[in-house]
Amino acid sequence: MTYDLVVRSERVVTPDGERPAAVCVRNGRIAAVFGRDVRVETSRDEDFGDLAVLPGLVDSHVHVNEPGRTEWEGFATATAAAAAGGVTTIIDMPLNSLPPTVTVGALTEKRQAARGQCVVDVGFWGGAIPGNVADLKPLHDAGVFGFKSFLSPSGVDEFPHLSWSELDKALAEIKAFDGLLIVHAEDPAELGESGPSYEDFLASRPDRAEERAIDGLLSRADGARVHILHVSSATALGRIAAARAAGVRVSAETCPHYLTLAAEEIPDGATEFKCCPPIRGSVNRDRLWQGLADGILDCVVSDHSPSTPDLKRGGFGEAWGGVSSLQLGLPAMWTAARARGHRLTDVVRWMAAAPANLTGLAHKGRIAVGADADLVVFDPDAEFTVDPGGLRQRHPVTPYAGARLRGVVERVWLRGREIDGEPSGELLTRERES
Repeated sequence: MTYDLVVRSERVVTPDGERPAAVCVRNGRIAAVFGRDVRVETSRDEDFGDLAVLPGLVDSHVHVNEPGRTEWEGFATATAAAAAGGVTTIIDMPLNSLPPTVTVGALTEKRQAARGQCVVDVGFWGGAIPGNVADLKPLHDAGVFGFKSFLSPSGVDEFPHLSWSELDKALAEIKAFDGLLIVHAEDPAELGESGPSYEDFLASRPDRAEERAIDGLLSRADGARVHILHVSSATALGRIAAARAAGVRVSAETCPHYLTLAAEEIPDGATEFKCCPPIRGSVNRDRLWQGLADGILDCVVSDHSPSTPDLKRGGFGEAWGGVSSLQLGLPAMWTAARARGHRLTDVVRWMAAAPANLTGLAHKGRIAVGADADLVVFDPDAEFTVDPGGLRQRHPVTPYAGARLRGVVERVWLRGREIDGEPSGELLTRERES
């Protein structure tokens, strides 16, 4: 039997653990995973020795912003950054683009804007906003992976947040077709005005804003599938665990910046660190890591939310809230995870398999027979210093500027084809791809 490509390594990360293996690819899929030294007929045989081979990461929380705010970020630059960071599948958020993805017509515009630009595979979330309950089922039928909603102001007027009564309506509709609602959970009643310093900003978005919003969401889920986005407060962990034990269909994610950065280290004026909910203290960070280890938090995804540099100017009260880290998530996470005694298999579970499971992409995020041959060669021992000018995102703004990180992406394949900068990514729908 002849294969198109064989990738060999002493360290192949599979669902069963890390082991020496030969990954055999045919027609864009993984056709076999053999012992490392197996001899097979192949058009191309690549041996990477002690370098690790990982499945392509799946990032289910990316704000691409095109069309309408392409000057913030676009499909060409976002997917190039993803590929450089070992991410082979992204799911685009419905807001910050114009129009927002809250109708089938807007989804069509988004897909048209993306077509022919993407170097990795791209899927799309729909949006749940006041007044669009009737649009949710058509969007679901059109292939969105679920529905993003806010319980507090989103930062853009065209994507308003849901009141509790509007959330109830959206949940009832989404439950009827067994869709997925993903939620930015902060209670606006607990949010205050921020002054210019980071201390002011952190005080304006306290833990109890997340606690109250998550409590309200979980008490209303009533059989619907819900996913809590970018958990920053460890005080939420017990609530999520208790709800899950009680049968609530809830999952949750956090982000690399909540796991690798800390409030004590953020100087005033460094608005590249501003995001909502905010980066909290180091003790809280330790507890988030424990929540990951305990399985309360399922996924680690970027929440890549860029803007033009001028929107990040000023104090923490007025600067745009969003961290740009799509290209750096894997090395940032590996640097911190390794120091805490975690393994590459853990990082792959959090950043590839779990987001693929969340979005129902059974053919992504794993090195297994039948999966897409999305493969990443990763040097887990190499170190580098982050140079913002070398990032592939549209604007060189990142809280990791100057950081010393461990782990370098060497090669990336998408469905068995090495990514070379040409736009070979496909547009995915919930069932598979278009």
